[in-house]
Amino acid sequence: MADQATDADKANAAAEQPATEVAALDDEVLEAPERGSVDELLDAGAHDEIDAMRHSTAHVMAEAVLDLFPGAKLGIGPAVADGFYYDFDLPRALTPDDLEAIEARMRQSVAENHAFVRKEVSFDDGRAAVEGMGQTYKVEILDDLAAKAKAAGEGSPSISFYEHGPFSDLCRGPHVASTGKIGPFKLLSVAGAYWRGNEKRPMLQRIYGTVWAEQQALDDFLWRRAEAKKRDHRRLGVQLDLFSFHDVSPGTAFWHPKGQKLWRLLEGAMRELQDRRGYLEVSTPIVVSERLWRQSGHWDLYRDNMFLIESENQMFSLKPMNCPESTFIYRSHLRSYRDLPLRYSEFGRLHRNERSGTLSGLTRVRQFIQDDAHIYVRPDQLMGELTAILGEVREAYGWFGLMPRFSFATKPDKAIGDPALWEQAERLTVEAFAAADISYELKPKDGTFYAPKIDIYIDDALGREWQMATIQIDLTMLPEQFDLTYVDAEGKHQRPMAIHRAIYGSLERFIGILIEHFAGAFPLWIAPVQAVVIPIADRHVGPAEELASVLRAKGLRVEVDGSDSRMQNKIRLAQEQKVPYMLVLGDREVEARSATVRPRGAEKGTAQETLTWDALADRLVAEAAARGA
Repeated sequence: MADQATDADKANAAAEQPATEVAALDDEVLEAPERGSVDELLDAGAHDEIDAMRHSTAHVMAEAVLDLFPGAKLGIGPAVADGFYYDFDLPRALTPDDLEAIEARMRQSVAENHAFVRKEVSFDDGRAAVEGMGQTYKVEILDDLAAKAKAAGEGSPSISFYEHGPFSDLCRGPHVASTGKIGPFKLLSVAGAYWRGNEKRPMLQRIYGTVWAEQQALDDFLWRRAEAKKRDHRRLGVQLDLFSFHDVSPGTAFWHPKGQKLWRLLEGAMRELQDRRGYLEVSTPIVVSERLWRQSGHWDLYRDNMFLIESENQMFSLKPMNCPESTFIYRSHLRSYRDLPLRYSEFGRLHRNERSGTLSGLTRVRQFIQDDAHIYVRPDQLMGELTAILGEVREAYGWFGLMPRFSFATKPDKAIGDPALWEQAERLTVEAFAAADISYELKPKDGTFYAPKIDIYIDDALGREWQMATIQIDLTMLPEQFDLTYVDAEGKHQRPMAIHRAIYGSLERFIGILIEHFAGAFPLWIAPVQAVVIPIADRHVGPAEELASVLRAKGLRVEVDGSDSRMQNKIRLAQEQKVPYMLVLGDREVEARSATVRPRGAEKGTAQETLTWDALADRLVAEAAARGA
C-alpha cells in the first residue's frame, strides 16, 4: 500500500484570462504535472483568488531581485500552499539583509499600483524577447514547449507575457488587477533548489514568501510558523531522546529506548484493536524476487522507487509494500466461503528509494514500518467490512483526540480490471460511508491503478492538514493477478475481493506527526516516562525508589531522579522532558507514604495535590487506561 503522502499538489492549468480577472477553475480534476516537465514549469499554481495574489507577489519579488541584481536569471515563480516562491540564478548567496532589501523594493512596487497587463505574442517573437533579456531558463522552457507541440503534430504555440511597470515575465497567469491589490506579505527564507528538480542541473536560490488578504491572517500564519518550528519533531526527537539519524543509513531512524517504548505502545494498542476484530497477524519476507513485482504490476510502475539487489544472477528488491506477499499465505490452503472474511495484519518493514533531497526527519524516510492489513472478503461482505474499518479508524484516532476526515478517490483513467467491478466497488464504498454515517470529499479519478481508495486526513493542533493512511478496495490486482479463489456454497470457484488497509500508515511518519501535534507532551498512555519521582534530599531517595516500585507493579513507567541536583532543577529537567507527572517526596510525604503531585505544565504557585501511594497508583492507572476517552 502506498501510504506516504506526496508533497506534490494536484494542479490545474489555469485558463488564460485578461489581467483584470482571476481564472475560473474547471470542474475537471487534472493530474499534477510531471516533476521538471514544461507543464510544471508553466503552471503558476494560481487556482483561486488568493493563489492569483500569491503568484502576482512572486512576480513583484522577481522585479525587485532584478532591480537589485541586474543580470539575475529567472527560473519559475508559482503560488504554493500558504505562499509563493521564485527561483533565481544569482552571482552570490543571498543574506538576511538581502531579503530585507528585496522586501522594501517590493513594497515600493505595490505602492506604485502598476497594472498587470497580459500580452500574447508569436512564439518566435517571444523566444527572441527572452533570449534578448539573457533569460536562458525561460528560453529552455519555450524550446521544450515547441518540442512538445511538434511531437503532437501541432504548429508553434502562441505564448503570453505579463507586464507590470518595468517588469515583464513569460507567464500563463492569472494575476490580480494591479500590484496595489496585493495584500500584506513577508519574505520567509532562502533555500537551494535544483533547476527542474534534477541534481545534475544548476542549483538555484529559491526565495519563499507568503501573502494574505488581511494583516491578521498574515500575523496568524507567522505565529503558526514560529510555533511549528518549536514543535519540529526533528528537534524534539533529539531533546526527548527518542531517535536520531546518521549518515551511515540516510533516511532511516535510529530508535533510542524512549522512542522504541513509544513505538511499542502504539503497536500494542493497534494489536489490541486488531485482536478484538479477529485479525490474524502474519510476517512476510523483506527481500523478494522481481517476479512478484512483475506479476503485481508494480515493476513497471514503481521500479525506480525500489532498492534492487542482484544475487546469483537473479534480481530481487527490498519490498516497498506488503500487499502481493499476503497472497501466498492466502493460497497456502484451499479457501471456502466460510473462511471469509480473512483478515491478515502485518507490521511490515518497507523500503523505498526516496531521493535524498526529499528526506525529512520521520515524515519522509527510506525505511519504515506500516500497520498494514489485507482483508479478503466475499462480495456480500464488502460493505460490512468497510463500515467496520471506518469505525476502526475513528476509534484509533480518537485515542489521540484526533478527528479523522475522509476522501473517496474513484477510478483513474489509467486503471486495470473490469469496469463493472470498479463500478461495484465504488457503489459499495458509498453505501459503507452512508451506513457508518460518515461524510467524505469526492476525488474523481484519483484512485490507484488497481483500486478505488479512501484517504484519511487529520488537522493537527496548528490547523495543518496531514494525509495519513488509506483504505483501498481491490477487485483486480491481488484477486486477478494472483489468481485467488474461494469455493462458494455451490462448490464453484469464485474471486474474493481484497481490502488494503492501514490506520497509522507509516509508524515513523505517524510518530513524527504526533510529536508535532502534542509538541512532545504526549498523553499519559503513550508517554515513554509517565512519572518522575523527585526526592527532595538524599534521605528521601530510598522511599522514592520504593514508591517507584509500587507504581511499576501497576504497569506504570516511572523513573527516579536520585541526582544531587536541587529539587527545582529536577523539576525543570522533568518539564523539559515533557514528563506528565512529577511526584515530590519530602519528610512529610515519606512519613505519610504519600507524594505531592505536580502535573506537567503546572504554573508556579498552582495548588498541588498530595495523594497516598495507592491512591496515586489507582489514579494514574485509570488515566492511562482511558486513552483518548
